[in-house]
Amino acid sequence: KRVQRYCFFFILQIFLCFFLCMSKKNGNFAPKILKIMHRNTEIERKFLVKDERFKQYAIRSQHIEQGYLCKEPEKTIRVRICDEKAYITIKSTQLREGLAKFEWEKEIAVADAHELMQLCLPGIISKTRYILPADTHETNRYWEVDMFDGRLEGLILAEIELGSEQETFDKPEWIGEEVTGQAQYYNANM
Repeated sequence: KRVQRYCFFFILQIFLCFFLCMSKKNGNFAPKILKIMHRNTEIERKFLVKDERFKQYAIRSQHIEQGYLCKEPEKTIRVRICDEKAYITIKSTQLREGLAKFEWEKEIAVADAHELMQLCLPGIISKTRYILPADTHETNRYWEVDMFDGRLEGLILAEIELGSEQETFDKPEWIGEEVTGQAQYYNANM
C-alpha cells in the first residue's frame, strides 16, 4: 500500500509541479488547474450486457490490456495498451461528487507501458472493446462494450460517457441491469 500511495503522489506531484511552473510563467495558477479539472471530468453510466447482439452495430473494435499501479477506492493509476497505443491514466473520485470523476490521461510509448505492466498489481485485465454509436440527443456519443477474456471470460459490460448527469439516452435492447457505482464492476476491482 505504501508503494501504491507513493506512486500516486509522485505522479500527482509531477502533474502539479508542471502546472505551477506554467502558472509562474503565464499568470495565475488557480484558473488554469480548475479549467484542466473541468476538461478532465468523466461522467459515465455502466450496464451489464444481456447478449452479443451489440456486435452487429459495432463500428470498430480493439484489444486492450490494462493493469494498475495504484488502486484505492478514491483513486487509481492505470496503464493501458490498446492495440498499437498506450496510455497512463489517473482517476479520482475525491475531486468530484455524483457520477463525475476526475480523469487525466496521457499517451506513452508502448515499450514503456510494457515495462510499467511488470510493476502493476496482480490482476492484469484483457478485453476486447467494441465501439457503437449511441442514440442520444447529443452528437458524438458512443457505447463502449467490453468483452473480458481470461479469468473474467463471460463478463460483458457497456459504458456510455455523457456530457452531464442529466443527459438522456435510449437503451438498446441488449442492455441489461445498470451497475453504475457498484464497486465490483470497476475494472480496478476485477
